[in-house]
Amino acid sequence: MRLNGGNKMTEKRLFTLTKDKDNHRISFHAMASPCEILIQTPERTLASLIADAVSQEVWRIEAKYSRYNPLSLCSKINNSNGQVVAIDAETYLLLNFADQCYRLSAGLFDISSGVLSKVWRFNDRADEKQRFPTQGEINTILAFVGWEKVFYDDKCIMLPPSMALDFGGIGKEYAVDRAILLVKKMTEQPTLVNLGGDLAVTGPRLNSQAWQVAIEPISSVEPHQQQDMIIALHAGALATSGDARRYFIKDNIRYCHVLNAKTGWPIQHAPRSITTVAPQCTQAGVLATLALLQGKNAEDFLIGQDITFWVRR
Repeated sequence: MRLNGGNKMTEKRLFTLTKDKDNHRISFHAMASPCEILIQTPERTLASLIADAVSQEVWRIEAKYSRYNPLSLCSKINNSNGQVVAIDAETYLLLNFADQCYRLSAGLFDISSGVLSKVWRFNDRADEKQRFPTQGEINTILAFVGWEKVFYDDKCIMLPPSMALDFGGIGKEYAVDRAILLVKKMTEQPTLVNLGGDLAVTGPRLNSQAWQVAIEPISSVEPHQQQDMIIALHAGALATSGDARRYFIKDNIRYCHVLNAKTGWPIQHAPRSITTVAPQCTQAGVLATLALLQGKNAEDFLIGQDITFWVRR
């Protein structure tokens, strides 16, 4: 989850609203991703109100929890140097969710593992060169990884010096769920919220029709031979985890951007892409990521969760 800064801030805070027959489409940019809202309504005033409410909520979450924003709560925690930092109820709930993910994954999903980005650089940022670390560099950073070292309660959090949290693994999905709650309070018109491919719907389209959601093909040697996968979604949420855009190629070996928090190295033998469907986007997102962390056992993990999923290798 990233927050654009500098001269891009003004541009980032805009949304566009267009109409196609009885549908309105809202487009904006947040969390380093293109975002959109689709509403089945001819009422432009309603669409505009929803556009403003949802975009402001998404930007609020980004500004609060992005580690790239020096003014965010996340940055305040990461720069606390072992001092206690006060938190609110929203942050406490997110930390509880991160704790559950850590325990369910036996430590593989760890929001304190973001410090590994100091030694790893993948191909997702044009302003930074790829970087392949040595084992010694990884070992040094691993000393500052470990969710079990973090103390928090419903009032405050204390992060050991040189450690850092990264809400990127859950922030976008959380924003989708918050947006859906806002929309449901404002209208009963069918609505889809899509934040960079993680999305949810308020229910089926008019006449009980499903939303047709396209999942773009993963990167490959011959991407032109792949086609979008179309998923019919009547309710709930959908999330995808994979290395379609963030990866590292060295000596003809492809390294996924998803790192094993215990070893500091990219996960091995994992699918290129996992898409899951669940009642909420936070659930879909964490299940996709937890499955990816299982490597070659991803499908077995998902089968045990009794959910709908698609795996691409």
